Amino acid sequence: MTDVQAKRVQPGSIDAEMAGRAVRRIKDYLMRSHEQSVIRVVGEHGAEDPLVLPREAVSLLAFILAQAAEGRGVTVIPSHAELTTQQAADMLNVSRPHLIKLLEEGEIPFRLVGKHRRVTYEDLQEYKRRDDAKRRTAADQLAALGQELGI
Repeated sequence: MTDVQAKRVQPGSIDAEMAGRAVRRIKDYLMRSHEQSVIRVVGEHGAEDPLVLPREAVSLLAFILAQAAEGRGVTVIPSHAELTTQQAADMLNVSRPHLIKLLEEGEIPFRLVGKHRRVTYEDLQEYKRRDDAKRRTAADQLAALGQELGI
């Protein structure tokens, strides 16, 4: 595996009005053509060969455009991508030293590339799912305890 290859679109770099129009047209088309697994995109005048796209790719494009229409940025990362410790820490919204502690404790798998740690995006997301589940359970237990105590 190589270092992460991500494509990032900064907030506001896509015209929100144009993105909104495009996402509405894509969603309308997908609703009308729900049985099609491929989408043929033809130029406005129809003279050129159609661009053939997988339905899932068109759905992903619609999601990106919807975010752009709201003025949000988007980052697309392949699920097999490897992240640096700083990238992984940023994605978890924790400090790099805290992330390294999680790695060393075995909470998140990693591999060494020379002396540098690399974390796969998939492993990071799996840790996040487990951590979110633990937090929900703890919050539920606190709520139940509060009800028992009448708080």
